[in-house]
Amino acid sequence: MTEIAKKPIKITETILRDAHQSLIATRMSTEQMLPIIEKLDEVGYHSLECWGGATFDASLRFLKEDPWDRLRKIRARAKKTKLQMLFRGQNILGYRPYGDDVVEYFVQKSIANGIDIIRIFDCLNDLRNLQTAVKAANKEGGHAQVALSYTLGDAYTLDYWTSMAKQIEEMGANSICIKDMAGLLLPYKATELVKALKETVDIPIQLHTHYTSGVASMTYMKVVEAGVDVIDCAMSPFAMGTSQPATEVMVETFKGTPYDTGYDQKLLAEIADYFRPMRDEALDTGLLNPKNLGVNIKTLLYQVPGGMLSNLTSQLKEQHAEDKFYDVLEEVPRVRKDLGECPLVTPSSQIVGTQAVFNVIMGERYKMVTKETKDVLSGKYGKTVKPFNPEVQKKCIGDGEIITCRPADLIGNELPKLEAEMEQYKQQDEDVLSYALFPQVATDFFKYREAQQTKMDATVADTKNGAYPV
Repeated sequence: MTEIAKKPIKITETILRDAHQSLIATRMSTEQMLPIIEKLDEVGYHSLECWGGATFDASLRFLKEDPWDRLRKIRARAKKTKLQMLFRGQNILGYRPYGDDVVEYFVQKSIANGIDIIRIFDCLNDLRNLQTAVKAANKEGGHAQVALSYTLGDAYTLDYWTSMAKQIEEMGANSICIKDMAGLLLPYKATELVKALKETVDIPIQLHTHYTSGVASMTYMKVVEAGVDVIDCAMSPFAMGTSQPATEVMVETFKGTPYDTGYDQKLLAEIADYFRPMRDEALDTGLLNPKNLGVNIKTLLYQVPGGMLSNLTSQLKEQHAEDKFYDVLEEVPRVRKDLGECPLVTPSSQIVGTQAVFNVIMGERYKMVTKETKDVLSGKYGKTVKPFNPEVQKKCIGDGEIITCRPADLIGNELPKLEAEMEQYKQQDEDVLSYALFPQVATDFFKYREAQQTKMDATVADTKNGAYPV
């Protein structure tokens, strides 16, 4: 038997971003993270995913924290390990396309504050929406990783994925990530995909998946054997369910094989011990729903990511229509097909999900149409892999203008206007970027920050007489 050459599998640890985003709605605070950073830094990870995705919004909105401050504090303690973030292409970390100047400035500041690897994706896999961020990351000396949002459908053939990978390599990306946000990638399909990509491009291939459908660990085993370079895992207290496979389990699985990570299980056990009380507390308070820890095989039927499932549940609860849950699940693939068979990932998952809820509750499809659905159908988010349903398009936007160019080409520079709008709150250069992404949420945070600094609460100030209660 031929001896297999040693190729230790590299791991990106997601405990500081996707693991808690997927399980506890991104509520882990900076204060909870910082005491364990030095130990995480000792493991030997390929990278620590600690920023981007929903962490930015949640920090400002719910935790009343400055996300830039979090990044700087993590960077100060993680001296050996590369820090990684998730970046929504032209949408940055928000929910709409931004001008190129905002994208470039955000990338510049992310790298300046400590990010090494930027994982850039687009919810439609429209490569035009990735170019600016990739160029900016290259310019700033960062690692530009382009993520392909993995999904199923007639259009998503092996040829489609290899063609996309080739274009990504030509674009100047340093690596490719297969981003399987709903846990749809089955072990043998994954083997086939990874082998095809390795034959097509010379840059490293990483796999990110979720445990939602119950197959993720098996998929990782097969892709490691197929030659994947890096896998995304989460420390066991925040692993499994809608999160990633457990780091310690994968480390033990490959021990004594050519793929042995060499990581110290004692050190990993200490890290797990640190996070376990957080998980227990989240279960006690209801922040962690036990349902999120189970296997949901329906994921494979409806292609609905875990976060989207919980979102649908809460939307139906608000409408007192919880009995319509399965009707909505069945409606999701139909809406997705109408909208050009787009992958279901932020923000397209929210757009498709919300529209499916309206279609079911109203008792008539597209009787009520969200602004975001109209924007997708008019091309404001970019080009989909398949054409839109022409009848649905007509019903939703009538004879409205259809954008065929790169959406950001129509936006122009936005920074001067944004700077002028938020000038009174600015305490650091990065504040304009927080405001750009979430104007109202950032403004509320700036006011809160000021109140903390001055011990004056602007909301109860007697502005008429110029008096402030202290």
